[in-house]
Amino acid sequence: MNAESDERSEVAEQAAPASATGESDRAERELGSRAPGFIKASKALHLSWQVGVFIVGLGVVVAGVLMLVLPGPGWLVIFGGMAIWATEFVWAQLVLRWTKRKVTEAAQRALDPKVRRRNIILTTLGLVIMAVLAGIYVWKFGLTMPWKISE
Repeated sequence: MNAESDERSEVAEQAAPASATGESDRAERELGSRAPGFIKASKALHLSWQVGVFIVGLGVVVAGVLMLVLPGPGWLVIFGGMAIWATEFVWAQLVLRWTKRKVTEAAQRALDPKVRRRNIILTTLGLVIMAVLAGIYVWKFGLTMPWKISE
């Protein structure tokens, strides 16, 4: 069994693209502003461009934070706002690189056979416990809703 999982991990390492493992043959994209050249040429224009990008990104991030408590894809929208900021600000580019690296590592850990087996066992155990509790409830009270129980 260990030989099989070792073999799988070796094949996965060989087949994994460079971007998924965090290693790339070419250098990572250069940090810094991605504004067009004519905007970078003028200091005032570039500053106003950065303010505009910041305001748009802030609006998207705030909408994402609101979607964390309201219906909507909150985290996806927050990362979209970070991507908008990353077009102009180095700190946002670094945060996105770190996030991509962590998500890739988590995805690789989730594909580990031992972790998958543990997750399946825990999920099955949780479902069995829920079924037993539901069975006890139905046995004791029948299919009466909790707010109509007279005892």
